[in-house]
Parts: sequence; C-alpha cells; structure tokens
Amino acid sequence: MSLVSKAAIPFILLACFWPEQSLSGPINIQFRHVISGRPLLLDSLRYPKSGNEIFSVKRLSYLLSDVSFQREEGTWIGPVADVAWIDAGKRRVTFSVNDLPKGKYRSMRFVLGLDSKKNNFDFGSVHPDHPLNPSLNKLHWSWQGGYVFLALEGHYRASGKRRGYSLHFARSANRKFINVPLKIDHGSATGIVLDFDLTSLLSTPRPIIFSKDGESTHSRKGDPVVDSIAKNLAGAFRLRDVIYPNQINEPKLEKKEPLYFPDSAEPFPFKMAGTFPVPKLPTDNPLIKSRVRLGEKLFSDKRLSRDFSIACSSCHQKDRAFTDGLSLSVGIEDRKGKRNSMPLFNLAWKEKFFWDGRSPSLRDQVLMPISSHAEFDNSLEKAVTNLSRDSSYMTLFKEAFTGPDITSEKIALALENFLLTLTSYDSKFDRAMAGQIELNDKEKRGFELFMTEYEPRTGRFGADCFHCHGGPLFSDHDFHNNGLKLKSEDSGMKGLFSTPSLRNVELTAPYMHDGRFTTLEEVVSHYNSAMHRTDLLDPNLAKHPALGLRLAKSDEQAIVAFLKTLTDPKYKDLP
Repeated sequence: MSLVSKAAIPFILLACFWPEQSLSGPINIQFRHVISGRPLLLDSLRYPKSGNEIFSVKRLSYLLSDVSFQREEGTWIGPVADVAWIDAGKRRVTFSVNDLPKGKYRSMRFVLGLDSKKNNFDFGSVHPDHPLNPSLNKLHWSWQGGYVFLALEGHYRASGKRRGYSLHFARSANRKFINVPLKIDHGSATGIVLDFDLTSLLSTPRPIIFSKDGESTHSRKGDPVVDSIAKNLAGAFRLRDVIYPNQINEPKLEKKEPLYFPDSAEPFPFKMAGTFPVPKLPTDNPLIKSRVRLGEKLFSDKRLSRDFSIACSSCHQKDRAFTDGLSLSVGIEDRKGKRNSMPLFNLAWKEKFFWDGRSPSLRDQVLMPISSHAEFDNSLEKAVTNLSRDSSYMTLFKEAFTGPDITSEKIALALENFLLTLTSYDSKFDRAMAGQIELNDKEKRGFELFMTEYEPRTGRFGADCFHCHGGPLFSDHDFHNNGLKLKSEDSGMKGLFSTPSLRNVELTAPYMHDGRFTTLEEVVSHYNSAMHRTDLLDPNLAKHPALGLRLAKSDEQAIVAFLKTLTDPKYKDLP
C-alpha cells in the first residue's frame, strides 16, 4: 500500500472561512428508501428476502454522480449535478439541480458510483460540506484509496440465528448507470421523488442470499456478490412522483457570525496533515491566538472546581495523549466516575462528544464537568466568580473578547478554541507513508491485517479493523456496540459507545469506555475471540464467526506492533 505524502499545511481561520453554499435550485431530487414500496424503518429486523431470510438495515449510504436529463426529442442535457451523497440514517435524502433548462423531459440518468478521476479526488482541498469530504460521508477507503459507492449494512436472521452483513459496492469499473423514465414539464419549481427499493436490490433479478452467497463484499474483481448488486441496481430505482409546485424542503446552511469578536485579533494557524479531510470549524468561534491562549490557561486552572483541587488537565494529561492512565476518572474528593477519560486531540473532526455522544459541541461539553457532582462539583456562577477575582484574567478576557466581563459562555468559547488546536498527525506510521522511514516487517504485517477484511469466501482473513478505525484519523467518530458485556448502570447511547481514535493508543491505556482492558494485547484478543453477541452488535462484527476471528498469536502481536506506530512523538517524548 502506498500513499502520496503531503506536508502539514496551516489553515488560518477568521469570521467567514467558507463561502456560502446554495442548496436550493429549480429542481430538487428526493430519494425515498423503501422495502417493497413501503418506507424503510432502520434497525428493524422484520423484512423478508430471498432464501427465507429476514433482514434489517442499519446503514444505507451512497454516492451519485453525473446527473443528466433527456429531452422529449432525445437529446441529453447534462451533467447538471456533479456528485451527490445520500444517507438514510442521517436523513440526507435530497440534492439540488440548479441549471436545468426549462422544457419537457422524458428520462433522468445518473451514475451510482464515481469514475476514476472522481474516485481519486483530492479531498484535502474542499470545504467540509462537499459530498466527497470523508469526514462528512464516511465512505472513503482511506489508505487503500477510493470511495465506497454504496454501503448497505445490517443484520439478518436465517435458521433461527442472527448474523450481520456488510455490503460495500465500490471501484470505478463497477459503477452503475441508472436510467429512470419520467415525464416532466420543467418549470421554475419542480420536485422529483425517486424510490430506492432494497427488496429489488437484494432480490431482482439475482437474489443475494447472505447465508449462501456471502455476508460481506468489498468489491474485489470477480466477486459474484458484486456482480449481483450491479445487476439488481438497474431496477431498484423508480419514479415515485413529480411535484408541482415544489414541496420538497431543502435544508439551508446556517451562517453564524463570530461571537464577541475583539477589535484586534491575530489568527491562530490551524495545522493538520495534508492527508486529513478539511474539518468543519465553528465560524462563530474562529481560532485566534488570544482566545487559544486564554483557553489553555483555563484548561489547567483548578479554580474551576469547587475545592480548587482539580482542573481539566488533571484527567487529560498531555504526556498520556490527554488521558489520565486510570480505568475510571476521578473528581474532587477522590470521587470515582463511571467512565474512562477520553483523549483530547483531533476533536475538530468530531460532531458529538463524551462516550455516549450526549454533547453536540465542544463548547457545550467543556462546561459539563464543572457542574458534575462526580467531577468539579461546582456551579458555573461560582466558577465565574472565582476567575473574576484574578485581575490577570480580566486582561486576558478583554484581549480575547469584546468587553472584559467574564461569563460562562466566554469560558466555553475559549476552551473550545484551545481544544480545537490539539492535533496529532506526525507518527512513525505517517512518516512511513510519506516515504521518510520504513516500517519493519512485523509492523507491515500488522497494517496489512488492520486494513484487510475478514472474508473467508474470498480467501481473506484480516482483522477487519478499518471499518470503524479507518481513515487518517483512525476513527469513524461514530457509535458502535463492539461486543462488550455492558453493565446495567451504564449502557451508553442505547448500548452504543463512541469510537476513539487509535492514534496515540499506546499512551492511552487502560482501554474501552470503562477501562476494563489494561493492555493493547487484551484489546486485540477481545476482537479476535468470542464476543458478547446481542441484537446491537455492530454488523461488521456480527458477521464474524461466533468463536471469533481466531487469528494466530503472531498476527495479534503484529497488530499491536502496528498500533504502536501511531504514536505522535510530541506526546510521548516530553521532557
């Protein structure tokens, strides 16, 4: 595997970093995801299919390109839309066509997938809302290159047993041209609604029986499951409706102005690897040096806690990649929490925070420990009062915000500013990918296992790590059930927990949300052995044998060796 390296590139962010994007247009295309014509319900194990199997859908996400329309006389107009990303779980089911001339049309055509040029797209140069930004669509195959065109994952039941399936349709040679007959008289406000029927996708004309044909595919050349998907796609899309006037509501991007922006501000250069996708940084809290400096000071200030005994940095220590080395974090008066301290780097790419994702933003998250009984056990009002007694803080807040007054909102904005600057991208692995050094044979073997699917049907017996920990960030920043037996008092987000980044994982022991594993060897053994199987087990794990992958001990050791190459020296080699 190889990768063209890019140097770390600085980003300077001010009030309006991204140009405003228009999502409205003369025609909106909406997709309805259906089972035999009825609306699809996600995570519902109720749908019959070929082979006497019952299946559910946990994830349905796909990329479309080159949308064109055929006039009544037969000529084609387009492409009028370059790329669109549709995701059933995220309710992203609409995209706009803005430049279609008025007139009568008899057909619509698009491609499910991407040509080779788009498939090798340089995503490092686009805005966060671009449909090909991997942080947005989570469909990029990272170090292997290219995108997954269609990801269909879920569970199925056959012969009384519940299993998982994971169909990843990809590779430019497999992209599928879809033609949908329609009859429209295009005016200024027209909507087109298309059905994507999963019954057809899995059954017609080539039935896909998971227990017989295979529970997964990664679109290798010659794979019959891929051929069946490609064949079935042609009839899976149908016209549902044409709307006059347009009744499809397209979401608008919200443009936020900077909050309390000082008259004089020096931008803080945001640095990341060129292999990283562009993050969606908050436009109402642009990175400036005075605000980052204030946030860093607040991060280590024990006056935020009720008894002045702990600070944010107490549980998030830099030499441990911003963790604390304890199974469960400890608050004031040695109060033990119920979860492991999470690392704090590359947070700019996350959308939900805490192990259970209960916080929608960093600025919201940073205030919660202050009022938590198990952590700082303070009130926001008392924390503000404590800081206001320090004249140096009055100066720092005046430099970072309009007005010298200290408020909890400004505390949150300053901490968010600082935390967003904590990035990690310069490990032994990154340097090897850049051609500066070379991994040893054991580390290479670990990387190979990490990035290879477990798919006995096609002769591949990898560790399947990349599904949840793929990409340059080594996390999909999503929430999964990973086969742990959960405690009744802590089930996370309905049995799911956040996927932490594996960068610096050598430094962040102990592991899992409750710190139950002391070593990386124990973590790898968990994924290699029999898991606690429930209805919530992630499909990419549920498709594995009940007794586990059963990789050789030498393979387990190789994976651990590879994971240790993800350590960033700026966290490990501290004075």
